[in-house]
Amino acid sequence: MSERSEDPRPPTGQGRFAGRVAIVTGASRGIGLGIAQRLVAEGARVCLTARNPEPLEEAVAALGGPGRAIFVAGKADDVTHQEAAVAATVAAFGGLDVLVNNTGINPVAGPVAGTDPAAVAKVFAVNYTAPAGWVERARLGGLGARPGAAIVNVASVAGLRPSPPIGVYGASKAALIHLTFELAIELAPRIRVNAVAPAVVKTKFATLLYEGREAEVAARYPLGRLGVPADIAGPVAFLASDDAAWVTGQTLTVDGGLLNAGSFA
Repeated sequence: MSERSEDPRPPTGQGRFAGRVAIVTGASRGIGLGIAQRLVAEGARVCLTARNPEPLEEAVAALGGPGRAIFVAGKADDVTHQEAAVAATVAAFGGLDVLVNNTGINPVAGPVAGTDPAAVAKVFAVNYTAPAGWVERARLGGLGARPGAAIVNVASVAGLRPSPPIGVYGASKAALIHLTFELAIELAPRIRVNAVAPAVVKTKFATLLYEGREAEVAARYPLGRLGVPADIAGPVAFLASDDAAWVTGQTLTVDGGLLNAGSFA
């Protein structure tokens, strides 16, 4: 089974984001950090957000420091945090061109029936309501004022098919996919809105779905392996770039062929 390199540097297309500014939520590690690495590698300046400041500090240093990246720590579903992050980004870099809604949580596993309603509400607050809030804060902060503005929502294949034992998470991601459709109409023509729907990516967040049985899980994928953050960062960069200038309201499945093979998320 082959593994993909974690090196985020693209072989071609350098500089697609030169002069552009992005916010990536949930970017202290995993998919979010991989996306931030790819955008910076292609010329963007980026604000990273997540709950804890220490890993964000480390991520910013790895990306080249304050000239290329800053961070604002806080809870993704806190409107005050959203406002602060947008304001800090605009103050540091002079504008905002790209928003990547990557933050997600999945604190429950098991049947949807019988799940604590408070837990369901929290999943939807972070996975659906928070992205909607980030979009509004970004729009009010100037996203769309310059050409090429784009939003990319990180959804999941769990939002496209039944996905036991993470059905509540899947329902929240289905809502995020529908939000993508709606916003693509509402924010056109100044802001494009698309989503990616990954299958299992090897991050700390997804360990429940593969830890201790990676070979067994990977065998269900036609491409023979699980994803890594770089597998998601490339498609997100495409959708955020002018290479996708005539693409909006789409959800790009990035799953190693899993759904095409008829498997659950």
